[in-house]
Amino acid sequence: MLQDAQTIRYYQRITDALHEQWNRGYRFDDLRLYLEGYLAALRHANTIEPYLIHRLEEETLRYLYDPSNFEMVQTQSEPDYY
Repeated sequence: MLQDAQTIRYYQRITDALHEQWNRGYRFDDLRLYLEGYLAALRHANTIEPYLIHRLEEETLRYLYDPSNFEMVQTQSEPDYY
């Protein structure tokens, strides 16, 4: 569980971006590459501590591999009464 406010902001940015890319048609391999690049940039920039980046990676991988986060919601059409 993430506790640091800055790390939580990064988590929200990453998960929002992953979901947006999923809706654009990218799939898990592409999302995984995006995540690896994002985390590499965080490590290179030294914006947060390395142990927080590791926790962030664990949480985002958990989000990425949970199929319920990327299910396509199918709306139920209203019955036609005419």
